[in-house]
Amino acid sequence: MSPHRTQADARPHSDRRDWQNLRGMVPFIWDYRGRALIALVCLVLAKMANVGIPLLLKDIVDAMDSADERLVVLPVSLLLAYGLLRLSGTLFNELRDAVFARVRYHAMRRLSTRVLTHLHNLSLRFHLERQTGAISRDLERGTRSVSSILNYMVFSIIPMLVEFMLVATILMVSYDPIFTLVTFSTVAVYILFTLAITEWRMEYRHVMNRLESQSSAQAFDSLINYETVKYFGNEQLELDRFDGTLSGWEEAAVKSQTSMSLLNFGQGAIIAIGVTLIMFHATAGVVDGKMTVGDLVLVNAFLLQLFIPLNFLGIVYRQIKYSLADMDLIFKLMERQPEISNPEGAAELGLQGGGIVFDRVDFAYQEDRQILHQVSFSIDPGEKIAVVGHSGAGKSTLSRLLFRFYDVTGGCVSVDGQDVRAVTQESLRQVMGIVPQDSVLFNDSIRYNLAYGHPGASQAELEAAAGMAHIAEFIDSLPQGYDTVVGERGLKLSGGEKQRIAIARAILKKPRILVFDEATSSLDSHTEQAIQETLSEVAENHTALVIAHRLSTVVDADRIMVMAEGRIAEQGTHQELLDKGGIYSGMWLLQQQQKSKSGEGEHSADAE
Repeated sequence: MSPHRTQADARPHSDRRDWQNLRGMVPFIWDYRGRALIALVCLVLAKMANVGIPLLLKDIVDAMDSADERLVVLPVSLLLAYGLLRLSGTLFNELRDAVFARVRYHAMRRLSTRVLTHLHNLSLRFHLERQTGAISRDLERGTRSVSSILNYMVFSIIPMLVEFMLVATILMVSYDPIFTLVTFSTVAVYILFTLAITEWRMEYRHVMNRLESQSSAQAFDSLINYETVKYFGNEQLELDRFDGTLSGWEEAAVKSQTSMSLLNFGQGAIIAIGVTLIMFHATAGVVDGKMTVGDLVLVNAFLLQLFIPLNFLGIVYRQIKYSLADMDLIFKLMERQPEISNPEGAAELGLQGGGIVFDRVDFAYQEDRQILHQVSFSIDPGEKIAVVGHSGAGKSTLSRLLFRFYDVTGGCVSVDGQDVRAVTQESLRQVMGIVPQDSVLFNDSIRYNLAYGHPGASQAELEAAAGMAHIAEFIDSLPQGYDTVVGERGLKLSGGEKQRIAIARAILKKPRILVFDEATSSLDSHTEQAIQETLSEVAENHTALVIAHRLSTVVDADRIMVMAEGRIAEQGTHQELLDKGGIYSGMWLLQQQQKSKSGEGEHSADAE
């Protein structure tokens, strides 16, 4: 099964726990339970007014059919009562809507916030495997489903049940049992037929949901990678993939719509038969003198009030089932447990000097692919340690384990003697700052992205950090300055500009432990040199872990560790490693040769 397919899409409808999901909605409306109760009271009063209308119609018709001298007076009072009941029904319906609005929209807000909180709590592995478009679409549908179900329950299902009970009670008390029998039988057959056909049709909805999420994910993916699509000229490839998925969605949608026609016809036939039988008996009662013309009007009005909404019940039921399917996606997501969580009773990290120890650490992203093998090293408080090596050696994995995005599979990582698994993640990450290799920015202003390291920072602090990161002059040159929006993932900025904003962001956080993960990889040689001086200043008196590929950026480190195939192959100072003539020495010579060739190319270009 592809990673973006949710469990709810892959499993049959019978495996979903609809009742459990409905119970799961209760906490989201509990804050306004008083409003919900008032809305239900208004609902009952509105239905009592509606049921009272046919009773008044019966009295009006019987009065007009009578030769009594009260004919002139009685219908006037009844007509006034009739108008009052009509007005009351409308009033209580609108009061119900107004009172319940807060309940419904508050529930949507709480659920949306709860889901986003849960997504933030889920581990890095989940977010690396997920597809943003599919999750976004599922979140939107799931949140909307809560509103839909509350809407249908309060405005459709419960009103129909209340009205049905009131009508059934009147028919049982005042008329021949045949009317109650036919009414109950018609409703029972109608509901059974609707349930059976709708369950059969739900499979098409599952397919539509899955393909809709898949197409949304594909569209998002192609737009996020817009430049890559353009580089390779693969617009048609992306469109064909997207259209192919929508083709399957189209087929499922057509089958869903055509099967709905069968359902609607069957429902109409059942209601027509029930109404005909009841009207036949009512007319016979009038002919036999057992019922008045007013009774005939009353029964007919009751049938219209009861069966017309019941005809709509089929649509409501289908929409509830669809909403339950959508809601199931969210509740299944909410039940997914974070891979990394705080242990019970976890303490805050007691920061002292900021010393770091990796003690015989083993780690594997997957069981059959070991990344780190018995890695041991320590960083004393205030010490600057560099980790170098070829791609895939496991360098960046060290920072992920230090931030506890993953737990080690063997050994221990500790900060100031405290196992990172025994302290809260929040306190651990609060004392650390990072400048990552891929500096992704929010689609917001430069000000927002800079202040992310310290949300309460003043303008003076922002400008100071930007100056230290050599980005202040660039920001000042922009028409909107610090209010310039950087675009999704910072696409409006160059790689070097994004990297310098990330450096300024880390400076603003003022952490005790700093991690530089290829922090100057996107910079040109001149800017790199300037930034390198800044990083040295920032790292002074801080515990610093520098992960680098360019060896020229770590020559001043207190100690350099060379990783190869998940192990520490060499370690020492820059000069000591050169003297050894090992892996580091070979990497240094190779990079110096590449730098020399690059310098010759630049010199030739300048001369030309």
